[in-house]
This record gives sequence, C-alpha cells and structure tokens, in this order.
Amino acid sequence: MNTKKNKLWIIIGIVLLNSIGMSIVLPLLPFIVGEYLPSQKIVVGMSVLMSVFAGCTFFASPVLGALSDRYGRKNILITSLLGSTIGYILFGIGGALWVLFLGRIIDGLTAGNISTLFAYISDSTKPEERAKWFGYIGAAMGIGKLGGPALGGLLGSINLALPVFLTAGLIFLSSLAVYFLLPESLTPEKRTKHLSIDSFNVFSHFKDIFSLKDIKSLLILGILFYAALGIFQFNFTIFLKDIYKWGPAVIGTMLTLVGICEIISRAFLLPWLLKHFSERNIGITGLIVFGIGLALIIASIYLHSVVIISLAVIFIISGEGLFDPTYNGKLSRSINENKQGKLQGVNQSLQSANNMLVPLIAAAIYFYSPSILYAIATFIILGAVIIYTKLLPTQDLHKA
Repeated sequence: MNTKKNKLWIIIGIVLLNSIGMSIVLPLLPFIVGEYLPSQKIVVGMSVLMSVFAGCTFFASPVLGALSDRYGRKNILITSLLGSTIGYILFGIGGALWVLFLGRIIDGLTAGNISTLFAYISDSTKPEERAKWFGYIGAAMGIGKLGGPALGGLLGSINLALPVFLTAGLIFLSSLAVYFLLPESLTPEKRTKHLSIDSFNVFSHFKDIFSLKDIKSLLILGILFYAALGIFQFNFTIFLKDIYKWGPAVIGTMLTLVGICEIISRAFLLPWLLKHFSERNIGITGLIVFGIGLALIIASIYLHSVVIISLAVIFIISGEGLFDPTYNGKLSRSINENKQGKLQGVNQSLQSANNMLVPLIAAAIYFYSPSILYAIATFIILGAVIIYTKLLPTQDLHKA
C-alpha cells in the first residue's frame, strides 16, 4: 500500500473513532436533556441545544476552512478535535443546563473537522476517485453507528454520563492519531498566500463562493437535501420515543440498522455502481430512494409496524449513501486546491444553518403533526430531484 493510500486510511480510521463516539451519545440525548427539563419540553430543549451548536458551527466553519487553506489541514484538524474533546467532557460533567450549552458552544466554535477532512481527501485524491473515498468516509461512520448506539444504550443504563466521557476519550485519541500519524496534505506552494480581515468574516466567504454560478446551484441542491436529512436525524429518536414508546436500548438497536445500511450502501453498493453508471444518475437515484423512505415513515405513523419503520430506515440511509458522496465529489471538483478548505467550510456552514433552523421549525411542526413534518421533508426531496435533473449541467463543473 503506497504512502498516499496509507494516509487516506488513517483518515478513515479517525472518522471511525469519531463516529463511534458520537453515535454512543445519540440515543441518550433525550434522557440527558430530560434530567433538566420536564418531559413536555424535552424536544424543545434538544432542538435549542442542537441549534446553538449549529449556530456556532455556522460562523466558525468557513473561517477554519480558510485557515486550513493558509496553514494546512493538520493543525486545524487537531484544534477541532481538541475542542470537541473539551465540549464532551463538559457535557458529561453537566450538573446544570447551561453547562450542557457551554459544552456544545465550545464544540461548535472549533467544529472544522468534517470540512477539513473533506478538504484533506480532495488534496490527496484524483478528482475521479473522490466520490469513492467520500463513500468510504460514510461507511466508516456507518461502522461506528453499528455498535455505538447499542453500547451507548447499555452504558447509559448504568450511568448517563459514562458514554459521554467515553466519547471524549475516543475523540482525544483521534487528535493524537492526527498529530503522530497523519502527514500534512496541502503543500506550501498550493496554500493561500495571504489572510485578510475578510478571511475572518463568514459572509465574505459566502459571497466569494456563491459568486460562482454553477457552484451556487449545486450548493442550493445540498441545502434542500440536508434540510430533509436534518428533519430525519434530529427528530427520529424523539419520534421513536413518542410514537413507538421505545426506550434507549431499543432505539439504540434501531440506530444500529442505520450503521449497517451506511456500510453496505457506501462501502459496497456505491463503488460497484460507480463502475457502471454516472455519478449524476447515482445521485438522482439516491434522492428518489431517500424520498421513498420518508414516505414510509409517514405510513409507519398510521400503521405501527417494525417492518415499515425498518424499511423506512433502509431506504433513507441507502439513498443518503448514494447521493451524499457523489454530491461531495462533484462539489470538490468544482474549485481549485487552494480554495478547497473555504468551499468545504461554506458547505459545512450551510449544513450548520440547516441544523440551526431545521430543529426549531421541525419541533414546532412536530408538535402539530408528525405526519405533516415528514410530508414536508418528502416534498423538499422532490424539489431536490427536480433541481438535479433540470437545472444542473450533466457534465462536471469547471474549476473556479
């Protein structure tokens, strides 16, 4: 195995550790927040907590991305991972609701790990290889989700803080792996030469990236997809708790299915499809499959069935597994190396804006009607399919 592939697999290993840690905590969030709020306010508390984190990430990600274009990916990645470690330690200590918020704020303000990892992959691969490696990143996340939720449910039944501290330890281990094992991917000659005041202004990064017409259309497509995905991600554990009356262990088992689907769709199905079909057609198919899964969730509200809700998860995660890597591959080919960090930072910032607004809006709609919430998500995906098929060019975008 050559040096380039070695460092890419190190990246995959780091993603795996992070995914295990975060998925351990996920099924416990309603119960951790429930220690500080009455049951009828848990969904609101979770939504506000996630929105605060997303708001911090919105402002921090493009700046961290631009800094990685100037100073390299490695230093920013270490900073981000250490910030997450501190954030989870505070979240585990808890004791008051404001401590939980402080932990998420610190994590959010240093949240550049995803955009930096994607920029690292873009630095280290040929354009035609990126969708495959982005798929492997998703598969690593799936492996983490395979055992993480079940472990989190088991440990959480002993002590709710225990899985949170384990997550902090795994993320700290990731930072050590970056420091000792991962070489820098962005050589000095490819880096941005100067920083200005605008480099620390999130909106200047948005203006720069959105001035590129074809990239703007692609980013709008991403906004729609991640909005619908956010409705599922931020609502699903509450949905299972309220509609199906499941506890942490059963919810953790259902989330394990998410991990299985991510592994199969991204590590096995996607590479095979890339050999036979265009990334564009795979992406469109992924969106359609994703939309079918959302429709099945609506059906599961009226026909309580483990089979239907399981099929919904399979379709949603498989559709995501086909669309997300091909979308990110197309996005990474749209711009030169010295702006990859800025582009990925803006992309993550847009997702953070979704994550900031979607939980709040979704919580309000969920109180009124869960079925209407998932119907809206289904129509959002329909809009994304129309944009992809009608507005985006069939060929790769020209580098800007």
